[in-house]
Amino acid sequence: MWLSILEQGLIFAIMAQGVYITYRILDFPDMSVDGTFVLGASVAAVFISNGMNPYLATLLAFLAGMLGGSLTALLHIKFNISNILSGILVMLGIYSINLRVMGRPNIPLFNKNTIFNHNLPNVVTILLIVLTTKILFDLFIKTKLGFLLRATGDNHQLVTSLGFNLSVTKLLGLMISNGLVALSGAIMAQYQGFSDITMGTGTIVMGLAAIILGESIFKTFKFLKATTLATLGAILYKGVIAIVLNLGLPPTDLKLITSLIVIVILAIYSKGGKLVFKTANAKNKGGVSLASN
Repeated sequence: MWLSILEQGLIFAIMAQGVYITYRILDFPDMSVDGTFVLGASVAAVFISNGMNPYLATLLAFLAGMLGGSLTALLHIKFNISNILSGILVMLGIYSINLRVMGRPNIPLFNKNTIFNHNLPNVVTILLIVLTTKILFDLFIKTKLGFLLRATGDNHQLVTSLGFNLSVTKLLGLMISNGLVALSGAIMAQYQGFSDITMGTGTIVMGLAAIILGESIFKTFKFLKATTLATLGAILYKGVIAIVLNLGLPPTDLKLITSLIVIVILAIYSKGGKLVFKTANAKNKGGVSLASN
């Protein structure tokens, strides 16, 4: 059971790294990841079932996810649609696209050649991919373009003052984010042996849960990079879910458990590690309610 938790946690860690880009770096609540996760699984499953090299199929799934992310960015940038609504619209549209790509609700991959059909243990294969994506992103974020990507979420005026187009950095961030999410979906489809139209439900919540857990539990380790925290959070999240389900709760309560985990962690750590409730007797200063005191 623990090996399975580690393997699935590492797969979701790639997705969590993608969600981290939009949630923490761009400050962009991208709801489209529920769709691009399945898009990656669908594209990989279709190509693999037709005999394509699984590594090439996985790469194409990553590119398909980048395309999905670009759609969200274009709706937000070109048509001035809010970031949340842009993600929701793309998520809804990609659902139908995924059905068209697969041609049916699910595609089995049993007895097909996948990235796991070799002598290496599954956990080693997954770990190599996770480390590769993590190292590449950590190197990218240190470049000039990576600096601009970080500045996009923190200081819009800085990006424009340097003569760069803010829309381009948003587009790049969303493409990379959804590419990683789709990559995670492609690996998950090959790991579990099938691609299903419903496998992406709640992806954004799981990604946020992983980020929040990682940052909250391991925040004292200042030397850990953000991508490492997201990876550890994803593994911890899968472990908590497995433990709770082993206590006797039915799998149908999985989404409820995820929501409760996020609520509890947010409640505990949103105020410096102390559980703080807003009071009705909030003081007013200068006409502004200080209800958060």
